[in-house]
Amino acid sequence: MMWNVSRVDCLLDFSNRVAIVTGSGSGLGRGIARRFGEAGARVVVHYQKSKDGAQRVVSEIRAMGREAIAVQGDLTREEDATRLIQETVSAFGRADVLINNAGIYPVTNLLDMSVGDWDAVVDANLKSAFLCTREFARQIRAQATQGAIVNITSIEATNPAPGHTHYDAAKGGMEMLTRTSAFELAPYNIRVNSVAPGLIWSETLESDWHEGVERWLKRAPLKRLGLPEDVADACLFFASDAARWVTGASLLVDGGVMTHQMY
Repeated sequence: MMWNVSRVDCLLDFSNRVAIVTGSGSGLGRGIARRFGEAGARVVVHYQKSKDGAQRVVSEIRAMGREAIAVQGDLTREEDATRLIQETVSAFGRADVLINNAGIYPVTNLLDMSVGDWDAVVDANLKSAFLCTREFARQIRAQATQGAIVNITSIEATNPAPGHTHYDAAKGGMEMLTRTSAFELAPYNIRVNSVAPGLIWSETLESDWHEGVERWLKRAPLKRLGLPEDVADACLFFASDAARWVTGASLLVDGGVMTHQMY
């Protein structure tokens, strides 16, 4: 039996694909969206509140000679998740890649956590990924093409942090969402994987959390913070033909922090 295998120099060529990156008006999502643009993809830059940031990302991708649009939506709402896919198909005729990156990251001690605090974090991080995964998969099934989903989780999915009970529970849920949806969606030629980042650089991180950054740098074997591009390149791999026989997997992108003994 023979299967088609892409040439090595074509593996990361996304010039015929459409990539949706949720929560890509700033930060990590911006880096992922830009990287897919560099790889040739037509990119859907989703945002909820950061309209100006999303438009800048669109402009940056268009400056590369690629196509991009911005789509606003609250992805905890079923109708907005549906509309995200509909607007993608309306603009580009198809969808090929979904990066579930949208989420929030507040700090709240468990004993002070309200039901509203819990719901807001679990909905923003986990419910949104479920809704987008379902709507994207329905579109791929209708297209009868191949699809790839990459969920952005966290090292906190398996390594708890104080003040993050809601966030860590949501990211742990995303890891299981990855595995279960990989199993269920495989018959439709949809692969689902996750990337679990460590501490990622941002413009305000060192000033906002200087002590935490210092602790990270002491613990990280590779002795630096992660960059958005470090995570984006892992997403490119999972979404590409280089990962054609990989589904239900999770990749740590953390500079080696999780290699430390836990006792």
